[in-house]
Amino acid sequence: LSLDTRDLSILAATDAAGNDVPFQVHPPHHVRGSLLALSLHSNEVTIRFHTGPNASALQWLTPEQTAGGQQPYVFTQCQAIHVRSVFPCQDTPQARIKYNARVNIPAGLHAVMSAQHVGTEQTADAARVDEVFAMEQPIPPYLFALAVGDIAFKTLSPRVKVYAEPSQLEAAAFEFSETEEKIKAAEALFGPYGWGDFNLLLMPPAFPYGGMENPRCTFLTPTLLAGDRSLANVVAHELAHSWTGNLVTNADYSSFWLNEGWTVYAERRILEALEGAEKARLDAAMGWLDLQKGLSRFTSDTGSSSRRFTQLDLGTDGLDEFDPDEVFSEVPYEKGFFFLTRLEHAVGRPAFDAFITKYISKFAFQSITTATFLEFLQAELPQVMEKGGESWVDVEEWVRGQGMPAEAESIVPQSASLAAVQRAANGFKADPKSNFGRADASDWGPDEWQIFLADLPKVLPVETVVRLDEEFGFSKSKNAEIRVGFLTVAANSGATQFHPEVEATLLSVGRMKYLRPLYNGLIQGGAKDMAERVFEEAKAGYHPVAQALVSGLLKG
Repeated sequence: LSLDTRDLSILAATDAAGNDVPFQVHPPHHVRGSLLALSLHSNEVTIRFHTGPNASALQWLTPEQTAGGQQPYVFTQCQAIHVRSVFPCQDTPQARIKYNARVNIPAGLHAVMSAQHVGTEQTADAARVDEVFAMEQPIPPYLFALAVGDIAFKTLSPRVKVYAEPSQLEAAAFEFSETEEKIKAAEALFGPYGWGDFNLLLMPPAFPYGGMENPRCTFLTPTLLAGDRSLANVVAHELAHSWTGNLVTNADYSSFWLNEGWTVYAERRILEALEGAEKARLDAAMGWLDLQKGLSRFTSDTGSSSRRFTQLDLGTDGLDEFDPDEVFSEVPYEKGFFFLTRLEHAVGRPAFDAFITKYISKFAFQSITTATFLEFLQAELPQVMEKGGESWVDVEEWVRGQGMPAEAESIVPQSASLAAVQRAANGFKADPKSNFGRADASDWGPDEWQIFLADLPKVLPVETVVRLDEEFGFSKSKNAEIRVGFLTVAANSGATQFHPEVEATLLSVGRMKYLRPLYNGLIQGGAKDMAERVFEEAKAGYHPVAQALVSGLLKG
């Protein structure tokens, strides 16, 4: 039996009778870690081990690094290939697992997992308890999740609880109060929600992602607490994974788009059902802009190994030499979404909805490849594969071609809101000294402001940056997307007046979506020394994945 490990100390391996099982830990690979080879003589093995102090999936926080400041906290983030640093396993989405867990913790703390909470049991030590969990549905290993800390909860509906540190619980309950409505909208589109509870855990600031779709307990970044629910749509994305990603899963990371492209498509269908077609079009338009940035990140490098990551199907040759975290981008999310949108346009929504229902039903609790998806597409919607036919889609170019196919131009999102914002942004770019002010954007919401800031030149005159903030207060916005979007422009522009706000953000936020542009902005804006100093102070509060990201930026 071969198992993946990373920085684990393997103490012993025994069979059901207690006999030793011979094992060997191979030398570590720079991406995959160490192979654990066991010579089994029965079908059961017990492995005793302990994790290393630098386990890539684990973030240990001191009390000072939490919102409450009184108790320590630990959490896992196992995607993409980090669960191997928590326990030995076949760390691939193909090897779905069920698990039972008994978590021994101090009596004053609380544990949550991506599993059903079975109960709390007293131990011989009165100061400690065992929290018992069971996950009885087969999940890909990266969905194993655990968090322990000073965690309280509030019930939002019979199947939704929000968990958070006590000082943030009410804010989280407000922000995510519409979750049940999202579940009902998703069920109307994709069928019954099949995971029991859909609970939400508001994470400490160190959490490196916007959300993580752990079944029964989605992890969410505290940067979503805008005070007006304007960023709560991340919940719709993580919820959509309950059908596309958790239920039907990519078999390996060469087909990551099967998780994320499908989920963005499902998320926008939920958004359309709840907030209307124009809102969904605007969100898709923002996705199109993000996609262009993601593509340019890889196409600016003329090397073929880099351009490979603009494909949906990456192929498997040599892929295990790449760290999935280092090539993470918007491409599988947004290019995947637009491919599925192209298929929907080709056959019509009723036919595509019927296809979705069959797809989820056929592959539920399975892990599949792009090739399997294409075989199913050929069987169910053969007209899209018939070249020259009325419904033909250039599937091969979408899936295995680099960049975007020429036919993608036919589905570029057309949004009246986007057009209005872009007109304003273009006018401002043409004349930064114009009197653009609040009256010109009186009906804009958070989405429009995000587009405006993203559409600005990377570098502006410092006096223009200052004037924008004086007029609109971007640097103090409670909406993290707006605040970080503005501070990124300020950092790139060398506007040192905003360095304190940039530093405060980098010291208080661990979300990689924000760390990358802010550190890059400081570097490009001539403040690399500041970036290195801030990272040295902040890195203990960053997840290991985020530490590696920023280290790479500073070295690059």
